[in-house]
Amino acid sequence: MSAASNALSSIDSAQPQSFEIRPFSGAVGAEIIGLDLTRPVNAEDFTQIHRAHLDHHVLVFRDQRITPEQQISFSRRFGELQIHVLKQFLLTGHPEILIVSNIVEDGRNVGLGDAGKFWHSDLSYKELPSLGSMLHAQELPSEGGDTLFADMHKAWDAVPEALRKVIAGRDAAHSYTARYAETKFEGNWRPALSAEQLAQVQEVIHPVVRTHPENGRKALFVSEGFTTRIVGLPDDESRDVLQQLYALSVLEQNIYRHQWQPHDLVFWDNRSLIHLATGCPAHLRRKLYRTTIQGDAPF
Repeated sequence: MSAASNALSSIDSAQPQSFEIRPFSGAVGAEIIGLDLTRPVNAEDFTQIHRAHLDHHVLVFRDQRITPEQQISFSRRFGELQIHVLKQFLLTGHPEILIVSNIVEDGRNVGLGDAGKFWHSDLSYKELPSLGSMLHAQELPSEGGDTLFADMHKAWDAVPEALRKVIAGRDAAHSYTARYAETKFEGNWRPALSAEQLAQVQEVIHPVVRTHPENGRKALFVSEGFTTRIVGLPDDESRDVLQQLYALSVLEQNIYRHQWQPHDLVFWDNRSLIHLATGCPAHLRRKLYRTTIQGDAPF
């Protein structure tokens, strides 16, 4: 029997679990209490989780003492996984996992230390951007390290009519290298990209306003991290419009601040949100494992 058949058999025979989905009081997000992802999740429980992800955009699975294999397996339930271009920061034996870490060992960064240093939606610089990302806490600092999430559906709702007319039907360019080399967090650096890596992150064009393929809602799909210009607008106007959209994207009432707890697994919808890493003191160790699920071409 193949690995895929074994996985399906395990899911089909899995016992239901007793867990609670608790929405946060603020803009977005919910925590899931009592679910054990070291055990197979049956189809009915998975349907509840999937629905909660669409409704709340970010889910926090508490106290998940899972292996990399188990994180990869659960992530694959949502779709095909994407391999990050920075191969040097992939987990040995598990290329589906990007190590996000500020730790330096033997003079070498063990992971991507400044991941998320600007507001962004993961892999918006690809033809098929990410559906969602899962980040599992391995080591957490005693202070700092929070992650912010902003609701881009509500950002679209906040766009005034005059600005809607300017961006109606327009596309924007996204590039991984847009702000790649800009430093923000002390003690972190990024390796120079090889010709092969640069070929994997060529500029792509996506709608400024996208439609979520599962819930049908419209959302802004631009970010300070990866968006470089609005196609067809003069440079000055493009910069001005983007700055207005960025400001509307991060209104305080539409932001959830995640304060990490040990063994948190956070799963967010890159079609609905942008996110930002706030950083932590350079001398405090932080390490997380990220899997990224491929989405559809934005429309």
